[in-house]
Amino acid sequence: MPLGITDPLFIGLNKLRLGKLKKKKVAPEKLLILFSHCLQNSECPQKIVVSLSNCKRCGKCTVKNILELGEKYKVSCVVASGGGMALEKVKASGARVIIAVACEKELTLGIKGVFPRPVVPITNKRPKGPCKDCEVDTEKIEQALKSICLMPGISKGE
Repeated sequence: MPLGITDPLFIGLNKLRLGKLKKKKVAPEKLLILFSHCLQNSECPQKIVVSLSNCKRCGKCTVKNILELGEKYKVSCVVASGGGMALEKVKASGARVIIAVACEKELTLGIKGVFPRPVVPITNKRPKGPCKDCEVDTEKIEQALKSICLMPGISKGE
């Protein structure tokens, strides 16, 4: 869990639900990678919030790497410009488990908003301040995928 998420009740319940996932992995179509639009390069003219297919995958931000992880593990990816949009996209996706990349505040609100769905929270880095040119260690996303995503040939699925 990232530091800064402070609501002990929801954090505890979320941890409990995540612990169960390690024993019973989830099919890729029941997973969702949700990330904040602030991971996109602020000078990029592409409107990825409208459609992720607008991303040209130039490599100037981590969006390219997140999309490639989604393709590799056959997990849907969505981007949101705020908490309300994120909740709408989660509900529309029908996903049972969310891997979420955002700041601590948005992660806390998101965990509460999608409960009882478990959320794997991954805090973004903000080298240029909040909500601008944020970054994420995509290895953390891949580690989460490896630990909860049912891969072909593995029988313990949900």
